[in-house]
Amino acid sequence: MPDRIDRRGFLARGAVTVAGVAAAGTGMGTLLSACSSSSAGSTSSGTRNGVSTGTPKQGGTLVFGIEAEDQGFDPASARFDEVGVLYARTVFDPLTIVAADGSIQPYLAQAVTPNADYSVWTITARPDVTFHDGTPCDAAAIAGSMEHFLSGIYSFTVAPITKVSVSSPTTVTVTMNQPWVPFPAYLAGGIGGQIGYIVAPSMIANPNSATHPVGTGPFKFGEWVPNDHFTANRNASYWRTGMPYLDSITYRPIIDNSQRGNSLTSGQIGIMHTDDPTVILQFRDNPSYDYVDDSGQIVGEPDMNFVMLNLQAAPMTDSRVRQAMAMAVSSQQFSQIIDKGVNAPCDQPFVQGTPYYTSSPGYPAYNPSQARSLVQQVQSSTGKPVSFTLTSTNSAYAVKIAQYLQVQFQNVGMQVQLAQIQQADEINDALAGKFQALVWRQFAAADPDINYLWWSPTEVQPGFAVNFARNTDPQVEAALQTGRRSTNPQARAQAYQQVAQLLNKDLPYIWNDRTTWAVASGPKVQNWNNPTTPSGAKAQGMVVGTIWPTQIWLET
Repeated sequence: MPDRIDRRGFLARGAVTVAGVAAAGTGMGTLLSACSSSSAGSTSSGTRNGVSTGTPKQGGTLVFGIEAEDQGFDPASARFDEVGVLYARTVFDPLTIVAADGSIQPYLAQAVTPNADYSVWTITARPDVTFHDGTPCDAAAIAGSMEHFLSGIYSFTVAPITKVSVSSPTTVTVTMNQPWVPFPAYLAGGIGGQIGYIVAPSMIANPNSATHPVGTGPFKFGEWVPNDHFTANRNASYWRTGMPYLDSITYRPIIDNSQRGNSLTSGQIGIMHTDDPTVILQFRDNPSYDYVDDSGQIVGEPDMNFVMLNLQAAPMTDSRVRQAMAMAVSSQQFSQIIDKGVNAPCDQPFVQGTPYYTSSPGYPAYNPSQARSLVQQVQSSTGKPVSFTLTSTNSAYAVKIAQYLQVQFQNVGMQVQLAQIQQADEINDALAGKFQALVWRQFAAADPDINYLWWSPTEVQPGFAVNFARNTDPQVEAALQTGRRSTNPQARAQAYQQVAQLLNKDLPYIWNDRTTWAVASGPKVQNWNNPTTPSGAKAQGMVVGTIWPTQIWLET
């Protein structure tokens, strides 16, 4: 979509401020599978699913059309959104990977194992892996990369880490200030997992590291012309034997969704991603293109579209107002009118198919009559109308959403003023609490613990909050800590189901629908949705617009 107010936008613009505040405040398979979702997947039309059973062919160049440009390649300073993850998977490797069954498995690391109470984790380096400059990726290099991240502006995202030390030439010890069971999910390099990408010591020492990445990944950095293209070339010494298959891959930012789609149909690019419903419908049933979207089951959570309320700003301090707002909006109608039915309606931060989803979320049902009655009660008790400003960015999509919601709220007796501001200003207002209601999008994560920052009452400071909605419900914190500390998958699932129910009781969010991402390619582009773990097991395919370039090959 053209408007991206979410955790990535926040990390791009607000992390320096948050880092300052945070500094002032504060048997592998079975072990790791306990801290992850048990489902994954994506949907496609027929066999057009980006999976090939043919024999891979070496050679060729692929051009990938992407939705935006990123800030750079340094995990400690650049924003890794969907584009950033694609870039990172090209030149770096993450320590872990999300398997198709939702478990977290070793990738660049040979093993990641906890102590008895999960407060200390040991990372074992995979032998005989070298960086692109020929230096070894040993324990010292892994520890140095993690310490580099912890010295950067995003260290607040892994605040429980208190120490990273080298225990032996092959082992790194990571010490926490509390048990942290889902920690390996942060090492998988998805959204919120930038610490998992391991960079070379020479890159850390380079003052221009953000523009000259050196990793262990399947491709070596070639050239980056911001807002035009990023090209990487095959790493002939890659530690995964025989991979990658492409000679090179080029990412080309094409901001306009329709133009990106037209570039695919004209052959200017070979593959692209999109979250635009119109473009999704253009390719979903077109047999000339391979196509996958993540509208079905996914690991963890997708991005959700919602109205975020400031629970410390009138009239949102009154629970009756929040209930009326929830009852005034039909998520089913929103999905059809705003997103052409592509994005499924939602009533919680989790989707069906994950263990965190609850069939009893307790979210108020669409009921304009009851909403109108609640508004009248508030007006009678306060002696003044229910009036507030709904703020959005100034993109056409965001304005369309705001105008639609304004009508729904006004239909039940509220007085709603609209305000459009720049994205950076909206993020700053969210941090400072200078808002009543915001059009917002957030929460994509491989594991719900990655959203701890945004939901925890501990992240609400006077005049400042990473928990933008400023919901201080202590029961939410208790459930989040259960999810963070428990080794029992069922207990974790129940904890996050409780989080969803508590959020729907407190109503900091008025849910609309979830985001759907898709990837489409021409018929010559093979196997782009079929990643594997180093042991050969199937890994998670496309999700939130990201894939792995390692296993892609071209049919000639």
